[in-house]
Amino acid sequence: MNRSAVLTLAPVARRRWRLALTLLGACALAGCGGASKGRPTATVMLDFTPNGVHAGIYTAVHRGFDRAEGVRLDVQQPSASTDSVKLLLAGRVDFAVVDIHDLAIADAEGDGLVGVLPVVERPLAAVIAQPQFSNPRQLEGKTVGVTGVASDEAVLDSVVAGAGGNPKALHRVNIGFQAVASMLAHRVDAVTGFWDVEGVALTRELPGTREFRVTEYGSPDYPELVLCVTRSELTQRPAFVGSVVDAIRRGYEATVADPKAAAADMLDQVPGLDRTSLEEQLAALHGAFQGPQGNVGELDSPELATWAQWEARFGIVSAPPNVSTMFDTTFADAHLFG
Repeated sequence: MNRSAVLTLAPVARRRWRLALTLLGACALAGCGGASKGRPTATVMLDFTPNGVHAGIYTAVHRGFDRAEGVRLDVQQPSASTDSVKLLLAGRVDFAVVDIHDLAIADAEGDGLVGVLPVVERPLAAVIAQPQFSNPRQLEGKTVGVTGVASDEAVLDSVVAGAGGNPKALHRVNIGFQAVASMLAHRVDAVTGFWDVEGVALTRELPGTREFRVTEYGSPDYPELVLCVTRSELTQRPAFVGSVVDAIRRGYEATVADPKAAAADMLDQVPGLDRTSLEEQLAALHGAFQGPQGNVGELDSPELATWAQWEARFGIVSAPPNVSTMFDTTFADAHLFG
């Protein structure tokens, strides 16, 4: 599910919000393949502009976890929602944070991307409705704002069907990336969105907003965002990949231990972020950076296998992804069981 923009409310924009960067400029800033003070530089492309889900990455840089692991993280912001995948496939960046549904699509197309570390361990997708709706099935015959992205449609179908409703009875309208603005203007009865940003913003601005999370209506758990590399990078430089994974994992462990300190780390590095919004997002994400056993960095194979069936059932991909090749649990296993 692509993360739509939160407009007019907060500087923390979501996926597909066009920034004033070009692909060429992004790569020029990245300094791909370079090194600094004897340490190799690892360029990490975010999946969208910085917000709470990225706190662990910025904390890893701010506290020097990357340098302690023998690398330097160079964190880059995308100019478009597809930048992270495109630049990673083109070899213009070393790592990318990728939405798991985009990873599934890339895998189906044979692009050779591999997930090596979960960034967010839980689904963030939800159907967010006006206060008068207490159950998703009440949206039958009502207007629901969508972006048209396959994973958005899948989430909407899953939530309504999981509540006993008929997804075909919804009146869907494409609202682009105006989820919050459309809800506040009462142009729609509900929207597809993410509970960690759109949900937080609407709860603040529209008291009583209803939030129907996809996991409450039939979806399995799965990691929403995953740190990815190309298979060739993983094969050729496993120690380099392991160092980056360890640094970022340590950043998220620190974020879990002290979210407010992690927010401060991020605010020091990203101009324009709103402290209140960022801290609210991190509060909402409590527990979302930890896997089924309570650890940061878990890639749970049985959980992923269940997700793969759901992914195909709701049409995001035509066949269940092969999770044994789509993910590499080597680094997570080394930390958790080594």
